[in-house]
Amino acid sequence: MQKDKLIIAITGASGSIYAKQLLLHLQLLPNPPEIVLIFSENGKKIWDFELDSQKLEEKNLKIFLINNFFAPVASGSAGYNAMVIVPCSMGTLGRIASGTSDNLITRAADVILKEKRKLILVPRESPYNLIHLRNMETLLLAGADILPASPSFYSKPATIEELVNTVTERILCKLGYCEGTYKWKENV
Repeated sequence: MQKDKLIIAITGASGSIYAKQLLLHLQLLPNPPEIVLIFSENGKKIWDFELDSQKLEEKNLKIFLINNFFAPVASGSAGYNAMVIVPCSMGTLGRIASGTSDNLITRAADVILKEKRKLILVPRESPYNLIHLRNMETLLLAGADILPASPSFYSKPATIEELVNTVTERILCKLGYCEGTYKWKENV
């Protein structure tokens, strides 16, 4: 069986903790996927600010710079299964919707869409304006999943991490890793 290959991108929206928790969950899987990680410049700054410069566990991670168009994820031939942009800034979402591949994140997203693979965008912006909604509509029609960072409270989360995990578990399920995630009225 071929190992899953995922791209995780972190852009300049607030909500770095969503990316941190997603990476932790993916790395703890019994057969973790190969993960390429790309930070936007503002994504790295916001990660450092919001998470007090917490270091990443780099197990199963390949990190590429935002301007490296020679990275494998810039081509469909590299065979990545899916991409998650978490958090996804509205600027990044808009550039992807318009087909503007001006950095490795937007290029990789364009590749994932053209190859008809799974692209999951996790916007954290609120409220949305009409431009945001139209860009999301464009991406939905192109095959992307829009999964807003809107936590749920069914599981009665007691910590920030548990609350954040209500979103990261939905991302994991969209990627096909549902085992052990909360399901309404099944985790009683």
